[in-house]
Amino acid sequence: MPPFQQIDERAPVFVISVAAELAGMHPQTLRQYDRLGLVSPQRTSGRGRRYSARDVAQLREVQRLSQEEGINLAGIKRILELQDEVTQLQSQLGSVREAIAAMGGRASGARSSGGGENSGRVFAADSAGRVSTLRRGQRPARPDSGAVVLWRPGGGR
Repeated sequence: MPPFQQIDERAPVFVISVAAELAGMHPQTLRQYDRLGLVSPQRTSGRGRRYSARDVAQLREVQRLSQEEGINLAGIKRILELQDEVTQLQSQLGSVREAIAAMGGRASGARSSGGGENSGRVFAADSAGRVSTLRRGQRPARPDSGAVVLWRPGGGR
């Protein structure tokens, strides 16, 4: 037998009866939560529900919020949506930070090797999301455009 391998927490491995037992709920409650969109298990080709370890943890959280905090199901659904949104935004922020770090590495390399016009570039983004490159000290074309300027203090010195 191969050595123990960690199971992906998103792998749909539990049938509804097992998931209900793990979550401490009745299977009918899981069906209701699925209909309401609180927890959405994956489906088999025969339309059977398959729950992941993450789904079971979410079921427990729904139960906790309902019983211990007294939050209604509509409120719980909104909380879960906001938690998912925060997770997605944190992931995007991590990607942006990586991109900025990569750009900073290239800009630092250009600056140390004699620079040139591209070292320490400044970018502006308008309210429509259009990004333009500016020279150091240059302002966006329309100051009332709501542009955001990304800069690094002391970057060109």
